[in-house]
Amino acid sequence: MKALAKTMMHNRRALADKAMKAAITARLKAGKDLVSPVCIYSIAEAHGVRVTFNDINMEGMYQRGSPPRIHLSSKRPLPRRAYNCAHELGHHLLGHGSSIDELRENQLVRPWDVPEEYSADTFAAYALVPTLGLRNAFAIRGLKPETATPIEIYRIACQFGVGYSTLVTHLLWGEAMISRARADALRKFTPRMLRAHILGSLTPNPLIVADEAWGGHAIDAEVGHLLLLPSGTVAHGDAVAPVADLAGGRLFEAKRPGLVRIDRPGTDWAAFGRVARTAYVGRAEFRHLEDDADD
Repeated sequence: MKALAKTMMHNRRALADKAMKAAITARLKAGKDLVSPVCIYSIAEAHGVRVTFNDINMEGMYQRGSPPRIHLSSKRPLPRRAYNCAHELGHHLLGHGSSIDELRENQLVRPWDVPEEYSADTFAAYALVPTLGLRNAFAIRGLKPETATPIEIYRIACQFGVGYSTLVTHLLWGEAMISRARADALRKFTPRMLRAHILGSLTPNPLIVADEAWGGHAIDAEVGHLLLLPSGTVAHGDAVAPVADLAGGRLFEAKRPGLVRIDRPGTDWAAFGRVARTAYVGRAEFRHLEDDADD
């Protein structure tokens, strides 16, 4: 039994190493560096994989063909969709066959017990949150993974477009930057609880926090999302609208699909906001198109 456990651990290490290298190669071939957060949909398109959001009740599906396709559920939260896209892209680039990934909560077999699923998960984690980028995100904020607060972890998760629990898991198993006890302590906080702490009140609306260390890349949101931006931030467009000035920054709400330039007058902080329809169905590259005036 011990020998079997050691063999399984060795195999997982080999699979993880291959998946991590594939993620690095995928970013570089798409013209991305190994530090900045990325739009995983554009990386998939750069590799010739067509990404579509569908009204389906599953995590996602990879379909081999010409062109290869990734189908994602528009019903899943935005960070989950990005992770699922990276997972399916992993199936493609690691040479796996077509796959259908059902809702995680409905799966009878743990994904990490299936080699192809473990590899695709590992690929997704490193494609979205590369090691150098993660270290930089903590360093630029003067933080350390083992002592950062749950809210500080949440801010970094927002920066990379992944879920809070996904980042905690990656910090523990992918990067070994935190202990098991620290991960357990962080998991006691849910995104709903953290939103309430940040905003001072409960809200069902998803919240994206883009702080002073955001880095200038695009802020992806859907109609109805809340965005907490640095104090004094101004939006040049009507895709987002200010809601309130809070102790932690200026709160905006995503109001309509489209692109919006956001900046903080008197500073060099700036970003573009990209707002999609709620539960958008269609090609990923068209998700930010504005509504027709006659609609």
